[in-house]
Amino acid sequence: MEFEELVMKNRSYRRFYEAESIKPEILRRLVNLARMSPSGANMQALKFMLSADIKTNEIIFPNLAWAGYLKDWDGPEAGERPSAYIIILGDKGIKESFGCDHGIAAQSIMLGASELGYGGCMIGSIKKNSLRNDLQIPGRYEILLVMAIGKPKEKVKIEEVGPDGDIQYWRDEKGVHHVPKRSLDELILTISP
Repeated sequence: MEFEELVMKNRSYRRFYEAESIKPEILRRLVNLARMSPSGANMQALKFMLSADIKTNEIIFPNLAWAGYLKDWDGPEAGERPSAYIIILGDKGIKESFGCDHGIAAQSIMLGASELGYGGCMIGSIKKNSLRNDLQIPGRYEILLVMAIGKPKEKVKIEEVGPDGDIQYWRDEKGVHHVPKRSLDELILTISP
């Protein structure tokens, strides 16, 4: 798959074929991509908790908020939830601040998942205290992101932002998830000759 095609395929999916399990070896393979990604000052302060277990997934799920723009949707229903999660943690015993390391790691994980035919969603809206208690995560680890991963069940359509400038994603009556993107010309402020 061409890299540009891979990036276009890598969307935020929020509904999955939950019964389609993901082997722990696949999650380890994805974390290895994060491990090999750049890290500020090469500190490598990120740690990862993996779950492909139904019972653990049921503990993680209620600690997450899904799709803030979809006010009447509480997240995927049973049968459409992720088959796996990767929780990205920052080890404060190594470094106090994690910069953009977790974003770089998360993107590597998501691109790897897409290449393998999976999809996912980077979730930053987390009930961190509750998740910490539920999974007994030691205090030395800062909860940075939760990656929901599975076989995508929804279609995501990219479209141009309209003249009203509204960037909020939305779902149509068929459940297609529409994601407005600003034009390239709007993003690029200057170009050197």
